[in-house]
Amino acid sequence: MTDTAAPKHYAPRWNDDTRPAPPAVGGERETLGAVLDWHRATFELKCAGLSPEQLSERAVPPSGLSLHGMVRHLAGVERWWFRIQFAGEDVPMLYYSDDDPDQDFDSLDGDVEEAFAVWRTECEHSRQVTAAAASLDETGIRKRTGEPISLRRIMVDMIAEYARHNGHADLLRERIDGSTGM
Repeated sequence: MTDTAAPKHYAPRWNDDTRPAPPAVGGERETLGAVLDWHRATFELKCAGLSPEQLSERAVPPSGLSLHGMVRHLAGVERWWFRIQFAGEDVPMLYYSDDDPDQDFDSLDGDVEEAFAVWRTECEHSRQVTAAAASLDETGIRKRTGEPISLRRIMVDMIAEYARHNGHADLLRERIDGSTGM
């Protein structure tokens, strides 16, 4: 313990924040899983209370990003990394084709609530795939290179993916209705 006083002004918490804090101490698997779930919950919190029109708003021109597009993107990323590449499941990709690779962000037709339901389902599949793995050292195969990739690396990359998009969500949400918070 040091004599340095703790700062009195912390980043404000998000209103109605019910996210469980990841453990400050724990094993690698527990910590990675909890941090990834915290980031998933953070993304959902940043989207809470907005209308479908607001969720689909591209609020930071010239960027085409919207919260609706990001939830579609994140559902596809969950499926791609955990189910297709790690578990080797033969399931179609979501919101993607070689002819239209950016349809997750660009094609915002469809029900926003359905997009969130698909994302939540993919997150649950990812948790099940992770729980079924004997260790973080188990590997899947990267489709692009044919090389192995460990579950550990996938989880770390997914935390980075969510952290990046949660930053985007912060900017979009503040532009949409002025809401801010950690």
